[in-house]
Amino acid sequence: MQTFLVSTLAVAVAEIGDKTQLLALLLAARFRKPVPIIAGILVATLLNHALAGWLGVIAAQWLTPQVLRWVVAVSFFAIALWTLKPDKLDDDQALPARNAFIATVIAFFIAEIGDKTQVATVLLAAKYHPLWEVVAGTTVGMLLANVPVVLLGSRFAAKLPLRAARIVAALLFLALAIWTAFRGLG
Repeated sequence: MQTFLVSTLAVAVAEIGDKTQLLALLLAARFRKPVPIIAGILVATLLNHALAGWLGVIAAQWLTPQVLRWVVAVSFFAIALWTLKPDKLDDDQALPARNAFIATVIAFFIAEIGDKTQVATVLLAAKYHPLWEVVAGTTVGMLLANVPVVLLGSRFAAKLPLRAARIVAALLFLALAIWTAFRGLG
């Protein structure tokens, strides 16, 4: 249960103000169909984070525990710094001209590649077990951050204290980095 909770909290906080959250807002404004958009976010996140988690598990098997410990600690620290930088949705990122569900699955999956929440999923999967709890937690974290944006649209997004959320996320990842460095992975 600790794995699920840490994964949920890490991704939910890191996602606030992230480009995929901006994408969720854009999809909500374009299609105005919250249920297929939320379903698309769920499917895209499950697929993307399952692959990312699997990579994290493989990395954990290839590296010695000591090397993995420092790779994870340094990576969490890097994500903490990365989180402080506001994300912007790329202007050239076109949405597919399909229905809301398909457009969301494709756009969200692609936008999440190399994103800090995907990197966090790799690291969480390398550190925590079982994998299904990491993927379930990171997926729930994505939904916690994105569903309100989809449901409430721009009124909600305009009221989010994004700077404060980025600082909280950075502190969370810094705490994970310090904890990993001094307590190890096991």
